[in-house]
Amino acid sequence: MSVLELLLEESKRAFERGEVPVSCVILKEGKVISSAHNLTESLRDATAHAEILALRKASEVLGNWRLTGCEVHVSLEPCIMCTYALVLSRVEKVVFYALDERHGGVMSLYNILDDVRLNHKVRWEYKPDGECAKLLREFFKLKR
Repeated sequence: MSVLELLLEESKRAFERGEVPVSCVILKEGKVISSAHNLTESLRDATAHAEILALRKASEVLGNWRLTGCEVHVSLEPCIMCTYALVLSRVEKVVFYALDERHGGVMSLYNILDDVRLNHKVRWEYKPDGECAKLLREFFKLKR
């Protein structure tokens, strides 16, 4: 199963739970070490974004908060909080598949990862995927 397929599967789980369908998969040396989806409503926790939950799981798996060499894949552009968490976690790279024009911390609203003043550089890549964006549109259409 591809990383994108895993992301969509996680996002659908979130959707079914009434959570915003955002998901995150973390790889180390090409192997999945962690995955999660949003749980802000279920946990009643504003910080329970997919990225934060996946970073926590990855840290447990590796036994270290430094996620050096890890690649993070997210269905939606990380928000400001999650973007800086990627910096703090020392991940190698983040790849995201849909833009977040209201809250994006990588390129849409802010460009945190391009700030040369930060102590760690996280490479990033935007790979547009219609399925990730479609699932988000469907979710919010049902909520309105």
